[in-house]
Amino acid sequence: MEIDYIENEVSILQPPAAQRRRIRPVDDAHPFDLDAYISGYSGRTALDRLVHTISTCPTLAPQALKLSFAQIEELRDPTLYQTVMNAYDAVADLPEVQLPPTSELCPVNTVWCEEVTKKNQAERTKLEVELKTYSNNMIKESIRMGHRDLGDFYRATGDYTQALKHYTKSREFCSTSQHVLDMCLSVLELVIEQRNYSHISSYVFKAEGALDTASAAAASNSTAGPAAPPPKRSAERDQVQSKLDFAMALFHLGQANYEKAAQLFLKIGPPDSLGDWIGKLVAPGDFAVYGTLCALASMSRSAIKSQLTGNAIFSAYIEQEPYVRDLIQSYLSSDFKNVLELLERYSTRHYVDIHIYSHVYDLTNLIRNVAVVLYFQPFQTIRLDRMSAAFGWTVDEVEKEVVALIQSGQIQGRVDSQNKILKARKVDHRAELFARAIKTAAEIQSTNRKLLLRMRLQQADLVVKPPKSRREQDRATELLQGD
Repeated sequence: MEIDYIENEVSILQPPAAQRRRIRPVDDAHPFDLDAYISGYSGRTALDRLVHTISTCPTLAPQALKLSFAQIEELRDPTLYQTVMNAYDAVADLPEVQLPPTSELCPVNTVWCEEVTKKNQAERTKLEVELKTYSNNMIKESIRMGHRDLGDFYRATGDYTQALKHYTKSREFCSTSQHVLDMCLSVLELVIEQRNYSHISSYVFKAEGALDTASAAAASNSTAGPAAPPPKRSAERDQVQSKLDFAMALFHLGQANYEKAAQLFLKIGPPDSLGDWIGKLVAPGDFAVYGTLCALASMSRSAIKSQLTGNAIFSAYIEQEPYVRDLIQSYLSSDFKNVLELLERYSTRHYVDIHIYSHVYDLTNLIRNVAVVLYFQPFQTIRLDRMSAAFGWTVDEVEKEVVALIQSGQIQGRVDSQNKILKARKVDHRAELFARAIKTAAEIQSTNRKLLLRMRLQQADLVVKPPKSRREQDRATELLQGD
């Protein structure tokens, strides 16, 4: 049910203007250590997160700009200088933000740009000539490797369109299921870097099919003769499966299907099972944030207690973000005021994340709504001022929140606006029991009437019998079933 908001009226259900722009503060009330945060990433994802930090936290923009320029020289894409400066200039143009110009902070290394551009051009020419030679010689495996190398090259230089083209083109020249699996994992890395979540599911399904085929082939080889020991193959399969679970979790997160995303995040294996994806695409602390927020927003309290707190593997991820453990414990102990305070205190950490930032506001709203519903469940009536003390809101804010939940059907009750009391809707369980009994009796009576009618029709020989051949066929079928 959609609720129309009144203009010029402050509502806790409507994000403030600064939040809609995703401009987040960094202060004592919202602590965030950029150096510690970015140290968990490497390569292109580190730069993407720094650029996003520039756009999200203007107070950290100068520091993020310097770190970005240092990170660029570890990559192979000179155009990233312009990307970073565009993000910085866009924030600097905001009227409420005062930032020094880029030239005062750190200059562009033009010598490095020229050298890398020349190297990239030479390597691209070399790889294209090699692929053309392989194609002329019709060497299938060499053609596959040529497309793979060109895909890796274009990905490193920032041309994602050409990289995807060559990765998918290599599929035509794959001769084993392992080759198909490698291609799918390369494409998944690419689309995750692009945050193109809609393409994830199709390549995950292809990778799972190739993984099953590769496992079956390995099992048949082990029975036919000596092969690699089974534990090693099992570890490799678990590693690939963890990567696929993570990719599908991001897919469901991108579709705002938080319950399925939470189940997959909680299913992921230990950090070492993700191999080079740790740091390259994601950090261990991210799993704690993603899984916890999605679980609190979509899962029941019993499921959270069994699947989240009782999950030894996920507990290792939680250790990377200590406040997440406090958030879970406060939620399970019904200390909802502390839950909301922790969500607000670490909101900057959530908004600077490139995968979950667009869902933080919705997830926070869902968690808040669930908290209000859980708090009211044991009561028949409760004063709104008591709820305001429990959640740290004003009475008017509590009333607006409760009214919205009543309108959406999440709370069965009504609000006495004059006395500021929330009353649960009374349910007559005795009347419900009698209604169910009457309905069941009517259904039984209708069934008995139909049976009696059929019996009388058979007694009067008014039932049309099937042809003799059909009766013999049915009798034979009954005998077979009896055997």
